Order: sequence, then C-alpha cells, then structure tokens
Amino acid sequence: MSVSIRLKRFGTKKRPYYRVVVIDSRLSNLGRPLEEIGFYHPIEAEENQVKIDAERATYWLNNGAQPSDTVKGLFAKQGIKATKAPAKD
Repeated sequence: MSVSIRLKRFGTKKRPYYRVVVIDSRLSNLGRPLEEIGFYHPIEAEENQVKIDAERATYWLNNGAQPSDTVKGLFAKQGIKATKAPAKD
C-alpha cells in the first residue's frame, strides 16, 4: 500500500481549514484517512496556524509515507524530518 501525508480540506468558502492526514494515496482526498496527525489554519494568527503531532509524523515518514509539497513545508516549519533507526547488527 502506498501511503501519503497530505491535507484534507474542511471549512467554508473563503474560510479554509485543513487536517493533516495519513491516507492511502490511491484514494481521493475525501476518503477515510488511516490517521489524522494535525491541522493547518491558514487564516489564523501565525502561532495558531499549524499543530502537528511530531512523534506520529516521524513514525509515518520513517515507514515510507510520502508527504505532499505543502505538507513538506509545514513539516519544515515545525522542524519535523524523517530519522532512520540505527541499523541492527
């Protein structure tokens, strides 16, 4: 299964609200996500715009999930990046 991390849009016209979701990439963005790991409010104050569970995001990145371009930018703002576990001998 190919997994991606992307935004799922909610809200109304001109008042967008997004959830950061982990979802099977073959499904539409309206499909049922595997997990919701955060949110993004682009029209809120800067300190309230993004909240992402860094532990879960890192888990999914380390297990091969591919973030969308926008989510990559959000992860960069939050300081989230994939960390590979040390190799077992």
